[in-house]
Amino acid sequence: MKAREVKRAKLVERFAAKRAKLKAEGDYIGMSLLPKNSAKIRLHNRCKLTGRPKGYMRQFGISRIQFREMASSGLIPGVKKASW
Repeated sequence: MKAREVKRAKLVERFAAKRAKLKAEGDYIGMSLLPKNSAKIRLHNRCKLTGRPKGYMRQFGISRIQFREMASSGLIPGVKKASW
């Protein structure tokens, strides 16, 4: 799944200018002919360690489960275990 996300990110980057130009012109038929995975909306945030798509924390770039494990191990400074 991580490789698939990398491939999508490259497609988005490659077609971004063309997509913006077509959208500015109002050419939605031309936009529909572009690859579906070249749309920015298709990108999904994933945990950098496990690749888990759900429970993603943008500030840290990891999932909530990995955050909890790392905080319990003391790998994330300034985080105290309250009652989780």
